[in-house]
Amino acid sequence: MYTEIICNFASELINRVLTIKISKVMSTKTRNMMREVMQLMWQFIRQNGLPQSEALKTAWRNVKLRKAMAQRIVKFVFQKVDNSIRIAYGTLKSDIVPATGDSGRKPNPTLQVYYDTEKASWRCFKRAQLLEIY
Repeated sequence: MYTEIICNFASELINRVLTIKISKVMSTKTRNMMREVMQLMWQFIRQNGLPQSEALKTAWRNVKLRKAMAQRIVKFVFQKVDNSIRIAYGTLKSDIVPATGDSGRKPNPTLQVYYDTEKASWRCFKRAQLLEIY
């Protein structure tokens, strides 16, 4: 009887320790994602003059899009520079995207680069112009 109590206590203690360790890892990931969203939001406010609510919505859309494109082909809509609307199918998944070499170019933080599966080429759009993800 005492051995059962001790075993139950030990297993409960181990579960609590594992839960605490997992929650610390999860909170770090969440914290990093929130930092990225807030940095994007302030970038949209400063550079594009968006209201804070619109900038926050657009920042969340961009983070969700990049995360989804890393896993699969995603359908999304953005506004082009000439104000026309474009529906695109893109991905960043490594087994779909062709191999690329180092271009030597500095990445532009205001642009989202993606591999367009319809055109079979690399494309980009302004992050602030992302309208919707499907």
